[in-house]
Amino acid sequence: MNTPLLSGRVIAITGVTGGIGRALALDCARAGAQLVLLARNTRKLEAVHAEIEQIAPGAALMAPLDLEKALAADYDRIADALLERYGRLDGLVHCAGLLGALTPIEHYDVPTWCRVMHVNVTAAFALTQVLLPALRRSADASVIFSTSAVGRQGRAYWGAYAVSKFALEGLVQVLAAETESTGVRVNAVNPGRARTAMRRQAYPSETIESLPLPETLTGPYLALLGSEGAGTTGRSIDCQPEASSAGAASKSSMS
Repeated sequence: MNTPLLSGRVIAITGVTGGIGRALALDCARAGAQLVLLARNTRKLEAVHAEIEQIAPGAALMAPLDLEKALAADYDRIADALLERYGRLDGLVHCAGLLGALTPIEHYDVPTWCRVMHVNVTAAFALTQVLLPALRRSADASVIFSTSAVGRQGRAYWGAYAVSKFALEGLVQVLAAETESTGVRVNAVNPGRARTAMRRQAYPSETIESLPLPETLTGPYLALLGSEGAGTTGRSIDCQPEASSAGAASKSSMS
């Protein structure tokens, strides 16, 4: 019998209560991973944990974390608990994020801007930073930031969301260069158009049933988390072939 793709690997995922995060967590469990599930909504987090228990009993650890309100002590608590239980971290995937407002920069609400930038960029940086010691204990660690086509080609009215994704693309390049010789790989993944709550928020009049389900888009994430991704770092990868070209030119591509 073939060994599961992620057998024995310890992987932390943010934003696991919906969309790509939930789909990826379930697929990682099926692939044999031990999981650290990070999300702010405890009730929804418990529901996802229960789903994973049906797939792989005992494979997941719940770690409630509100990225908007978390303090340094909250990040340290996650890092300490993870090291105490597993002794290392083999993968970290950032799926949590805020859309904010789709409005001209001239009229963008400053507090909303700050919230989006904090959750999408600063909190992702802080969590990555505090978990780097655990990642360095892995023989082959992988960090993945979820990005978007609007973070590669600027588009009117996408405001803080687009700017935050540009920032993540830059963070990936900087961190990948810094960790290249440490055994930690860092990449960005753009899911593209998907049947998610964030997509419905961005396009309320769209027929969302025509879009791919999140569970059909986890392949590149899984590949980067496993041995297939060995040697791949500093890249920005699309889950859907048309995402990089059509996504940059049309308002219809966004994770």
